[in-house]
Amino acid sequence: MIGKVVIGKSFGGCVRYVVNKKDAEILHGDGIRMDNPSLIVRDFDLQRKMNPELSKAVAHTSLSWSEVDRVKLSNENMLAMAMEYLKLMGIRNTQFLVVRHNDNHHPHLHIIYNRVDNDGKTISDQFQFKKNVAACKDITIKHGLFMAKDRDKVNRKALKGSDKIRYQLFDQIKLAQKSSENWKNFGNKLSNAGIEMVFKYKNGGNEIQGISFKSGEYIFKGSEIDRSLSYGKLNAFFQDISVQQDSTKTSLPEREFSESSLGKEKYTESSKLTDILEILFTPTFSPIHAEPEPRKKKKRGTGYDEEQSQGRGR
Repeated sequence: MIGKVVIGKSFGGCVRYVVNKKDAEILHGDGIRMDNPSLIVRDFDLQRKMNPELSKAVAHTSLSWSEVDRVKLSNENMLAMAMEYLKLMGIRNTQFLVVRHNDNHHPHLHIIYNRVDNDGKTISDQFQFKKNVAACKDITIKHGLFMAKDRDKVNRKALKGSDKIRYQLFDQIKLAQKSSENWKNFGNKLSNAGIEMVFKYKNGGNEIQGISFKSGEYIFKGSEIDRSLSYGKLNAFFQDISVQQDSTKTSLPEREFSESSLGKEKYTESSKLTDILEILFTPTFSPIHAEPEPRKKKKRGTGYDEEQSQGRGR
């Protein structure tokens, strides 16, 4: 199950779109009259007047399920999961309407609720994206519903509007990331694809806190497109590449030095061996006309030569 949350200003346009859709089925309503769309709009608007300062009082959520789960998705089951979703999102004590649509192969329903609650207080829209993802995941697991393992399973041809743009951004950003070595290279490739990076700075300083990606009139936080595209994840990715490059640059001269030194040592040892062989095996010649040097007479008591000379003199 996946959910999409939109915050708007007009109950009239939202209600007419949801209720007047072909084969639409109203499953439940709370705090509103459901006789016709005009009464539904009137009741929503009456309550929003309790908090006139809130300009965007319309909250519209669509919940979609995989075709694989169609046999599990009776009106009762879908309504029960819609009620679970509202509870997990912290939406209570306010008007809401639940309508099922049957106009495509993906089972889905729409929830419209008033961000002005029954006491005139504002229902916060902070962290809606994170809450939505967590709620859908919890319900999917709890009811044993189909869960796509990756984005390749998503039927992108059926996507429209911001959903379609978000998936297109995911593909383009991932492609640029895969072939980039640093932030500058990454930004240039995104710019060539018509995508602008928008950084969020902490307290107006120089420390980057987050990143968004803008394409035309659409702008999404990196984490809204995919968790891997948050500023923290992207920065860690490029830092890892930088560390690997520094390691390669550092080890390369050492490897060259080692190899050159080894070659030099081999050359030195080879030279020494050659010199020794030349000394040992190079014959020496005396000139033919040279006379032999006179034999030096050794002193008495010097050993073998002396005894030989004494013997000859007898």
